[in-house]
Amino acid sequence: MSIFRNTLRMVLAAGTLGVGMMVASTGASAQTAAPAKGGDKVVYHIDNSDAQATKGLRNIRNHLDVAPDTKIIVVTHADGVKFLMEGAKDAKNRDIDYAALVSALKARGVRFEVCEITMRNNNLKKEQFIMDADFTPSGVARIAQLQSREGYAYIKP
Repeated sequence: MSIFRNTLRMVLAAGTLGVGMMVASTGASAQTAAPAKGGDKVVYHIDNSDAQATKGLRNIRNHLDVAPDTKIIVVTHADGVKFLMEGAKDAKNRDIDYAALVSALKARGVRFEVCEITMRNNNLKKEQFIMDADFTPSGVARIAQLQSREGYAYIKP
């Protein structure tokens, strides 16, 4: 009889555990599938201005054209901070003035953040950046925070 009780207990425990796992799994799936209130949240990661700035700014404009309620933060570090500096232009097309493009996107709610570690390592000052730039202590840490704590999707143009 005790073998039967122990077996029954194990079956009941396994069943309860299975239901609990199923509920937890379903909850996670439902949470992942639910749309964010007020639109999506996206972090664009730029660490190379020459390769990513023009393409990234175009992607962001297109993104907002089809999903205008998306909250977008652009985090820059390393060589990616260059396009946010005063007077910066596209290296391949000197007619592209980054300040004007950034300003237009800022007016649409996009936030542009510059890594202060990069600034320190390159002896850059906040005054060297356009007025639309904001600053963050660490670009990499900021990206991780936005993804893990605040539920931002990650895009690297």
